[in-house]
Amino acid sequence: MTYENPAIPDEDIPQAATPLLQVAIDTYVSESNKVIPVWRAFADSDLDFKPHPKSSTVREILQHQLLSERRFFSGFLETPEPDAGDVLPKTETIDGYVARFLELVLPRITFLAERPESWWLQEAPFFDVRRQHIWIFWRRVLHTAHHRTQLSVYLRLLDKPVPATYGPTADVTWTGADPTTTVEAAAR
Repeated sequence: MTYENPAIPDEDIPQAATPLLQVAIDTYVSESNKVIPVWRAFADSDLDFKPHPKSSTVREILQHQLLSERRFFSGFLETPEPDAGDVLPKTETIDGYVARFLELVLPRITFLAERPESWWLQEAPFFDVRRQHIWIFWRRVLHTAHHRTQLSVYLRLLDKPVPATYGPTADVTWTGADPTTTVEAAAR
């Protein structure tokens, strides 16, 4: 599946020091490239939207994404990161959040690509337990997917188009898109 205008094009993805771990680098880039169109689907006027009094606002989710990624990468994966007080964008607009997200992601990609296999297998503190770096990394990817999905629901509730992530949506499809929604499709 090819996405139009990815923020991080394939030619900018570094090669992993361990070829078997290229999938981790490619996945982090792919997931980051999926976050950006979801964020861009919101207008600045949507930043304070929340579907329920107990829900977070769009702004709070964007801030949480930036801050929690910083915590995961710095605290658990030992990547060089800016001070926590310097993570949020100077301009609280959708464009500001998107730009800041990309600024934080790009150096991580290089850092991760340079890690040898032994680093990925090392254990590190993860909250109150110890886990291998590879486990922590995949947990971060899943956490990011969770918040991207949360925001996709917000888009639907705001009656805004939902960008394609792992395939077509009711709003975005293409020739050759083949969602598995029938028994026949599952048998292919």
